[in-house]
Amino acid sequence: MSRQIISTSGAPAAIGTYSQAVRVGDTIWVSGQIPLDPATMSIVEGGMEAETRRVFENMKAIVTASGATLDQVVKVNIYMLDLAHFATVNKVMAEYFREPYPARAAVAVAGLPRGAQIEAECIVAL
Repeated sequence: MSRQIISTSGAPAAIGTYSQAVRVGDTIWVSGQIPLDPATMSIVEGGMEAETRRVFENMKAIVTASGATLDQVVKVNIYMLDLAHFATVNKVMAEYFREPYPARAAVAVAGLPRGAQIEAECIVAL
């Protein structure tokens, strides 16, 4: 099966050996997004709410570049340094997704790239 690489300047360029997203058949696999501003490649300021919003803006840009919408996201995995921010993440996520919501996992991790507080990845079904 062939792979199509998805790339957009609307989200941060890859900072490692990965693609922003890969389409295989009718599925798009979006790489983990941290709260990097794509213009500056720096973590956004403003705390957990700002970081979460930037993560979902990056994700949205990649999903849109693939020709899909966030309504087609079927799974979101969220990684946070502190699960105490779960309510904030839910609040911001509700600005980007509507019912029926995608499946989701949210886990606490010991660290994330570049000192980010949150990272999220998703799977899109076309």
